[in-house]
Amino acid sequence: MRIRTRLLVLVLSVLIPAFIAAILAVWFVYKEEQEAQRKSLAETSRALASLIDNDLETKEATLLALATSPFLVNGDFAAFHQQARSLTQPDYSVVVLTDLAGKQLVNTRLPYGAVLPKGGSNLIELRRQAGPERTIVSDLFFAPAGKRHDFAIQIPVSYNGQVRYYLSMGVTVRRLQDLLTQQKFPDGWIISLADRKGMVIARTEEPEKYVGQPVRDPLRQKILAGLRSGLHYGVTLSGIPTSAFFTRAPMSEWTVIVNVPLHEMRRPAVYAATLLGSIMLFLFGAAIFAARRYAKNTAQPIEELRLAAEKLGRGEQLAPTPSGLIETDAVGFAMVNSSNLIRQSKTELELRVAEAVASAERAQRALLQAQKLEALGRLTGGIAHDFNNILQTLSTSLQLIHFTNDRAKIESLLATCEKAIDRATVLTGQMRSFGKVQDARLQTVRLKEAISAAMSLLNSALPSNIDLISRIDEELWPVTIDPLQLELALLNILINARDAMPMGGIVKLDIRNNVLSKPVDSLPPGDYVSLSITDNGKGMSPEVLSKALDPFFTTKGIDKGTGLGLPQAYGFATQANGTLLLDSIEGKGTTVTIYLPRAALEVLPAYSEERVPQTPSSVTGTLLFVEDDLLVRESVEPALKAAGFQVIVARNGEEAVAYLETNHSIELVFSDIVMPGSVSGIDLAKIVKTRFPQIQIVLATGYSDKRVDIPGVPLLAKPYKITEAIHILTEQA
Repeated sequence: MRIRTRLLVLVLSVLIPAFIAAILAVWFVYKEEQEAQRKSLAETSRALASLIDNDLETKEATLLALATSPFLVNGDFAAFHQQARSLTQPDYSVVVLTDLAGKQLVNTRLPYGAVLPKGGSNLIELRRQAGPERTIVSDLFFAPAGKRHDFAIQIPVSYNGQVRYYLSMGVTVRRLQDLLTQQKFPDGWIISLADRKGMVIARTEEPEKYVGQPVRDPLRQKILAGLRSGLHYGVTLSGIPTSAFFTRAPMSEWTVIVNVPLHEMRRPAVYAATLLGSIMLFLFGAAIFAARRYAKNTAQPIEELRLAAEKLGRGEQLAPTPSGLIETDAVGFAMVNSSNLIRQSKTELELRVAEAVASAERAQRALLQAQKLEALGRLTGGIAHDFNNILQTLSTSLQLIHFTNDRAKIESLLATCEKAIDRATVLTGQMRSFGKVQDARLQTVRLKEAISAAMSLLNSALPSNIDLISRIDEELWPVTIDPLQLELALLNILINARDAMPMGGIVKLDIRNNVLSKPVDSLPPGDYVSLSITDNGKGMSPEVLSKALDPFFTTKGIDKGTGLGLPQAYGFATQANGTLLLDSIEGKGTTVTIYLPRAALEVLPAYSEERVPQTPSSVTGTLLFVEDDLLVRESVEPALKAAGFQVIVARNGEEAVAYLETNHSIELVFSDIVMPGSVSGIDLAKIVKTRFPQIQIVLATGYSDKRVDIPGVPLLAKPYKITEAIHILTEQA
């Protein structure tokens, strides 16, 4: 038998069992893909159940907050009715207060004092089963007052360990309908939510037709039997054969049903099996072709080797010729190429080492870049999320003002806008703490007085099962800080300590003068005031501790934390030319220490907004208003004119200098700091002080990376109240 034939037989003896194994693999992949699909869909149903419970927990948190209302303690139901109504959206929810017998005392859907209906839910029955202390969620019911399908969540209201009332929130099923619709499931999937009795609460297809209807009887029997999860093959209410994966949510005890058409279930597995089979057939054909070609190429060098052996027997000179086979080539080239191979191996090794070093350096640079991008993405994403919420509130409120002539409604919407602006101010305050220069907000204060003023706020942040023990030196050195950022930093640290001690504990606040004789972290030796906050909570693992100061990093659940608490405190400390040290042992507790340098300046009385008149007094004179932002100019300029100023507007520093040189009637300049062009607000102030000393100037800034150190130039922090701005300008006029 020729060697070529033997090679073909050898190849076939390997390929045929491999082909049989491939067929078995295709079948296995088909079955595994189906099983993976089932597991994935089961996990989807569990995730949806968790999503439903998370939404209900948000409403439970709202009720828990309302349960602490002092109006309930005092029995002032009218005030409580007004407070509860301000926290609910009438189109979606209603708050109901009942006595222990289920009689309604307050219903925010109706005016206070109106005749209250009897509840249509099964809360009383569920309360008897669950006991007086638990939070319960009702089944679907038709609300008599709202004339719609609702569900309710109820919590007990206790005083001195005794349940006094039950506080409920009735929510329209449209809320759950929106929640399901937002998940963007594949076409053909039908997602349903059923209560304990198997009644449809929400559905992704034709909800108006099926809400309030029972699911198909076989599946309903499984729900009534109390099954927590499972797989059900059947037909939907709309007559589509499906595989239904159902999971019961732990809190609400409702059942999430994910219906997937049978052909959709089989399609991924069939596709994977078909693809794998096609690949195996192609590889089998390619292997046969390659084997034939390889057998032919293998036989030729062996024949040439036989001829060379005959020449060698005759004593003829052999010239090594490449044949493509290592065994035959090695005989001819071994001695001739040995030295060349050694040199080639050395050169190749050096090249590979250089390539490996370069590759390692590229990987290190890529890793550092990825870490930077990750931190930047976390920071910008968190800011965008919070500001989008604020902008949504402002946009909706301002649009609603156009749709109403009710003065009370307009004032309420304006109050909502002011709250959104206050929230934005707090957020920018948190972000401001990461900056280096904030002269407009720095004050030299006595720390003991600042801490004493904030102590009631700090105590209110801790529950009754956590004791706050403070030790404060009597003669604390003055420090130069942003007082608002100090309160926010202490509050953030205490909130973290509170969350680390769910069962209660002790928080120690120790503030003292500290003389550092050697450098600590980045601080040089010198006089400092140290603030230490120690808790005996669960502490942090080394991995969490290494990321605790990263912006928007948090280990808390969704909507439980922003990840700006400790980073804000760290930013506050560094902004004050100090530092923050974090020490934590998992299972034992955490200590946060802030070092603030002793101030060389004298303590000045704190500026109080209460001294600013709410309506500015009439003034006269020509004022140059310098602002690059069009919207700020359009809003502030009319206010300045209304106060009595003759206003000249400049869009940048260069234009302002031109006005000062040509208009000698200007008496006062009100300028932003950060502006495009070569003349900033700081440069403009120096020009005014040098060339126009008779003109007073006031600067305003939201954030600047340059130090403002010009004597006699007041700084106004954005966003400022217009009455505050006019008051300061009036004092300078």
